[in-house]
Formats: sequence, structure tokens, C-alpha cells
Amino acid sequence: MQIASLLGAVLILAAYAAHQVGRLGRDSLLYHSLNALGGLVLCVVAIDASQAGFIVLEGAWTVISLGAIVRTARRLFWA
Repeated sequence: MQIASLLGAVLILAAYAAHQVGRLGRDSLLYHSLNALGGLVLCVVAIDASQAGFIVLEGAWTVISLGAIVRTARRLFWA
């Protein structure tokens, strides 16, 4: 599970770093997808470790990111 945990963290941090240096904006599906996937991986790791606080944190991170994917996709493809 350590490798999965590191993968999830790398995905989220890559999205954050790319956003901070202007490579990915908040209208980027890749930005939101990296956040959603990273959050999901970390949520699964938290569930496996029975870490309630991290389950809530990463679960919320994933749900919020999925909502952003839907909003962004609607704006890009169905507007």
C-alpha cells in the first residue's frame, strides 16, 4: 500500500505544481482528473488502513474533483 499511497500523493502534487506554474488551469480536465484519481487512490489506502479522518478528507477531495470534471466537461463539450 505504500506504493499506492505514494502514487496518489504524486498525482495530486503534480496537479498542484502544474497549476502553480501555470501549466494547468482550473478549466483543465487533466488537472481535475489528476486530483480525482489521486484522491481516489489515497482514499482506498485510507480505507485499507481504517483511517477515518483520511477517508473523509480523500473521499471529499475525490467527490469535489469529480464535480469539477462534470462542470468542466459540460462547459467544454456541451456549452
